[in-house]
Amino acid sequence: MIPPMKPVIRRITRATAIVAALAALDSAGLTASGLVQGAQAQDTAAQSDASDMVTSFVLDNGMQVVVIEDHRAPVVQHMVWYRAGSADEPVGQSGVAHFLEHLLFKATDKLEAGELSATVAANGGRDNAFTSYDYTAYFQRVAADRLGLMMQMESDRMVNIRLTEQDIETEREVILEERNQRTDSEPRALFREQLNAAQYLNHRYGQPIIGWRHEMEELDMADALSFYGTYYAPNNAILVVSGDVDPEEVRRLAEETYGQIPANPDLPERVRSKEPPQTAARRIVFKDPRVAQPFVQRSYLAPERDKGAQERAAALYLLAELLGGGSTSYLTNALQFDQQVAVYTGVFYSDVSLDDTTFDFLVVPGADVSLEEAEAALDATFTRFLEDGVDEAQLERIKLQLRAAEIYARDNVDGIANRYGRALASGLTVEDVQAWPRILQSITADEIIAVAREVLRPEVSVTGWMMRDEEVSQ
Repeated sequence: MIPPMKPVIRRITRATAIVAALAALDSAGLTASGLVQGAQAQDTAAQSDASDMVTSFVLDNGMQVVVIEDHRAPVVQHMVWYRAGSADEPVGQSGVAHFLEHLLFKATDKLEAGELSATVAANGGRDNAFTSYDYTAYFQRVAADRLGLMMQMESDRMVNIRLTEQDIETEREVILEERNQRTDSEPRALFREQLNAAQYLNHRYGQPIIGWRHEMEELDMADALSFYGTYYAPNNAILVVSGDVDPEEVRRLAEETYGQIPANPDLPERVRSKEPPQTAARRIVFKDPRVAQPFVQRSYLAPERDKGAQERAAALYLLAELLGGGSTSYLTNALQFDQQVAVYTGVFYSDVSLDDTTFDFLVVPGADVSLEEAEAALDATFTRFLEDGVDEAQLERIKLQLRAAEIYARDNVDGIANRYGRALASGLTVEDVQAWPRILQSITADEIIAVAREVLRPEVSVTGWMMRDEEVSQ
């Protein structure tokens, strides 16, 4: 069946109009405030359309299900998110969440090792999985009429994994080699690992997702099965299905597969170790002869998006865009173009997180500019930003760009499923996800400066210098 074209044309028209108007504003050097008001009615309607296409319900065993309809192509993204990541690991078992992710591609009661992925490929689809601090997720992207098959296989490995000692030995070597390639052989990854460990004094976010090598080497069958038995249960999982699907059909299939699995009555409350008050700025210096380009990075402990209270996070999100979001940002103009002390500047805020997250600055100094000089220029420029306040025209332009990006994002079935899955696994709700674009648009310049002064304080910061080992390089 060919999906109706009118909604598609309407979506494209909105997105194209906003982007074209934005380009016209940039070329003319005009403010965006008038256009923002003019586009608001269209954007509100677009947000309403998106909200109407999301259905959420809970199975009797406690499994949450989110269905996001998009009937423009006969494909579906099927994802299962577990509310268990590296920050939920027992002390001394860092890396076990990621280790278990690998092991779930082994045999089950019904499938041989590797058969799930082979079946997905034979049906013209693709599959994979990933682990983060707050969640582990498994997904398949296939033709819409293969959804039931995906649910059968995924629900099977939720409870029926069958491991051998050979599986444990093989996959332990695989994850150790993954650490070799992605972390130990990459100075920037080692630097970030040390910076992160210094940022979190007590919280498990201070350990690497892949794990510390000495603990990874000790992971065994009991560790993997204990984590599996504790957290892999329907009442600790979120099913997200996006694409050419009918919510009632998804409900029927989910009840036939996942709905037959009993809830885990012993699922522990999700309680993490808390950060104590951070009262002293910290510094690290990381030296490595393999460093190609030294840089300065500063990390601040910062609040995340919270259920029903996303305003502070929205202000930090916009602050990051204003300071480091592209070639017209404040730091780029000041440090790269005006002062010419940097060849790159970046500002990053990780808004989706179960617990306190980070707000980061990065400055790569230019030739003959020391790290000390680059850091001093960063401090002076940020102080001046707080004194000058937010450029209202720039803020409105960023908000306009965000609205255009939000509309284009609806064309990405994978991206939408990821957005809802990450948020729900991190303590947010469907309503929070849908409210986020509106909250971003509501934040004022004064609120941004107030949050910057409140959050970005020296005592909650870690400043790192990534540099060459002079003794080796001479």
